[in-house]
Amino acid sequence: MRTANVRSVSARQSGAPARRDCEAAGVTIGRVDDRTVGLIVRALRRRRGWRQLDLAREAGSSQALVSVIERGHLDATKVRVLRKVFKALDAGLWIDLRWRGGAAARLLDEDHARPVGAVADGLQRLGWSVHTEVTYSVYGERGSIDLLAWHEATGALLVVEVKTELDSAEATLRKLDEKTRLAPTIVQERYGWRAGFVSRVLVLAETSVNRRRLASHARLFDTALPAHPTNVRRWLRHPVGRLDGRWFLPLISPGSDRRSRGGRHRVRCLHRAA
Repeated sequence: MRTANVRSVSARQSGAPARRDCEAAGVTIGRVDDRTVGLIVRALRRRRGWRQLDLAREAGSSQALVSVIERGHLDATKVRVLRKVFKALDAGLWIDLRWRGGAAARLLDEDHARPVGAVADGLQRLGWSVHTEVTYSVYGERGSIDLLAWHEATGALLVVEVKTELDSAEATLRKLDEKTRLAPTIVQERYGWRAGFVSRVLVLAETSVNRRRLASHARLFDTALPAHPTNVRRWLRHPVGRLDGRWFLPLISPGSDRRSRGGRHRVRCLHRAA
C-alpha cells in the first residue's frame, strides 16, 4: 500500500523546545492532515533555528525533499523519510489508518473476537459459565483474560487464552502463567466463584503457520501444556482434575466449506469442532 493512501498522522513533540510551550513533555498533537504535518515540521525546524538544509543534513535527506514535506506534499514522500525528519526534530510520527469511517485497527479486534466468541459459545453449550475479556490490575500486573469459565458441578475454573497468531511462545506462556495464578482471586472477588482447581487451555487458530511455530517449540509446549486437543475436548465435557493443554480451533474461509491453511478467517463454532 502506498503512503499516499494514509492521510491522517499524529506528531508528538518532546525535548526542551516543546517543554517551554507545554505544561508536560511529550505532548501529542491529534490527527492532522498533510498540510498541517508540513506546518508542524516547519515550526519545529524554525524553533531550532535551522535552515531547511540543516534539517536535511540531520535527517540524511535533501533540502528539496524537506521543502516538499513542509508544503504538505506527503504523497511523494516515503514513510521512512518522514520518520527520519521527525526524529531529527526530536519528534515522533504515527500513522492513523482509517477504513470506512473508522479505525482500521478494529479489524484486528474483530479477528480476535470471533474465535473468542466461538469458544465461549461452545463452553456454554457444555454447561460452563463464561466471562470474556476480563481485565485485571493486581499489584502492577495488568492484562485481559480472554475467557474465564466456571464449571459449578466440579468446581473447575478454566483460563482460556486465544491466539489467532502465535508470535512469541515464551511471552505467551509467561502471560498465561500470570493469568492462571491470578484467576482464583479475580473470580472470587467479582463473581463469587470458589475454584477447587484451576486449569488452562491455549487455543490457537488452526493455520499452517501456527502449527509450524508450535512444532518449533515442541519441548516447551509439551512441558507447559501437555494435554493435546483430544484430551482437552474430553476434559471439557467432564472436567475432573487440573488440565494444562492446547487446542487448534478449525477455520474456514468466508463463503467456503474448506478449511484455511493460513491467515485470519471466519471461525467455525466450537461445539462443531469438538
